[in-house]
Amino acid sequence: MGENVEKQQKQKLALLSNVNMNLVIRMLRKQAEVYEAEGYGNELGILMNPSSSYHAFEPDITFLVEDLMELLEHDLEPETAVEKMDRWFACLESALLAKEIYYIGDAYLRGPELPAADRGRKTALEGLWQKRLEAFCKAHGNVRILPCHHMIETLGEENAFSPKMWYMGRILLSNEAQKRLCELILDKVRIEYRIPKKVLLLDLDNTLWGGLAGENEHTPVLLSEEYVGLAYKNLQRLLWQMQRQGVLLGIVSKNNEQDALEILEKHPHMVLRPGAFAARRVNWAPKHENIRDIARELNLGLDSFVFWDDSPAERQLVKEMLPQVEVPDFPDKPEDLAPAMAEIFREYFEKPFITEEDREKTAQYAAISERMRLQESAGSFEDYLRELKIVVRRVEPKKHAERLLQMMNKTNQFNLTTRRYTQAQIAEILEDPDRCVYLYNVADRFGDNGITAALIADCRGEVPVVTDFVMSCRIMGRNIEDALVEDVEKDMRGRGWNRLRAMYVPTAKNVPVSGLYKRLGYAEVEAAGGNGVLYEIGLAKTPERRYDVRMDETQG
Repeated sequence: MGENVEKQQKQKLALLSNVNMNLVIRMLRKQAEVYEAEGYGNELGILMNPSSSYHAFEPDITFLVEDLMELLEHDLEPETAVEKMDRWFACLESALLAKEIYYIGDAYLRGPELPAADRGRKTALEGLWQKRLEAFCKAHGNVRILPCHHMIETLGEENAFSPKMWYMGRILLSNEAQKRLCELILDKVRIEYRIPKKVLLLDLDNTLWGGLAGENEHTPVLLSEEYVGLAYKNLQRLLWQMQRQGVLLGIVSKNNEQDALEILEKHPHMVLRPGAFAARRVNWAPKHENIRDIARELNLGLDSFVFWDDSPAERQLVKEMLPQVEVPDFPDKPEDLAPAMAEIFREYFEKPFITEEDREKTAQYAAISERMRLQESAGSFEDYLRELKIVVRRVEPKKHAERLLQMMNKTNQFNLTTRRYTQAQIAEILEDPDRCVYLYNVADRFGDNGITAALIADCRGEVPVVTDFVMSCRIMGRNIEDALVEDVEKDMRGRGWNRLRAMYVPTAKNVPVSGLYKRLGYAEVEAAGGNGVLYEIGLAKTPERRYDVRMDETQG
């Protein structure tokens, strides 16, 4: 436990298919440890047989790339196609292991009989597979879609397939397509284990729109459904989709705020209205100072930010003053805006899965400003907490395993031990009767913060130990942690324990919680290894803590 799971070369991969993928496997082996099946076409049998060499290999991620025409046995009737697809997915479902991750390729139907088939048959059959695949991924949190169809479309059908290689050895893809498939698989492995950025900060003039705000008589704003204006509008459409994937958007612009708001609020072709942005700094202050200010407001580290601006001078200044912030290049031509942003999304923000918390993130962070205003107007900190009306509810960890994994691997500041976990390790913990996992949803008068806190206790020894305690930065500073620790202590007493231990391992980023356990009445008992400290408290009588949190006893 706790090893750095971002190191791709440590991952064990498997590529299974109903066609020959040996060349792709050889390419993958140059950068990863890869399982090699005995032949091809028995991928479901390999998965369903617990004694197979595949299970002995124990891959971390399995990629299933199916040729849909072979799977359908060249039967293009929709009714029988649905039966074959359902049978395939049912067999796969019986073989899924909670501790592993699976990627299944979407379909690109190709075969010699298609030109003579009914018009639209290809699209219909691909759509049936896609619909079944999306439902399967929704039902299983450890299954993802591998976008093979887009890869083939981008390359072009004539370049993606090789009839000669197909007839010689059932090798479906051309050499170039096999290289692209290898790159796609390795990119998904990278995304699976990296920590994505959280916030994209954007300039306005000549970035979100063409031209300058407030100078319409000289340089009219370019934002429309025609010509160059369409390039800017399409960029905004892409940014809107990114926001739906959990990317926080912010504005950092040197402008008169009223001129900028006039466009944001009233321009008929604006896709991103003011509510789309979690934070805004529209003024004449240096941009690096505004970025620091936003980081403080959102309670995020500077390494969570990406800054995009058309001005080379502004980009260079931010690079020099804030080296933790990523500053990608800006394209020279408006028509390249959306493609450049798509690459930024893939490089910095793309996630292997999207949780409900991701979808609600903009509203959750936008509410931070409301809470700050309440704190400024409150007579005291106690009054502020009382007026927030904080409610904490414990939720079922197994129902939210993806969010638990996400929190463990993304949280840095309020993270007492900064252990990182694979999906397999989280699945193992959730099934272990000697591990207690506490997962919490936090809400207040300004809205639902979502699932934002988690603790894991190891009860295998003589005294249970809280090995992990993480809390989202957006709920820090409200003494919520006091209520959570008391909830765990109460549960441990109910389980018959009279003592509880907790671990703290210092890192460069978790200094804010260095004195947490001591403040809560725990006594230091010994060094925990790796520069860590082990604390202990008696559960018969714990100290009184000051917080204003209502515990909702209903389970989620």
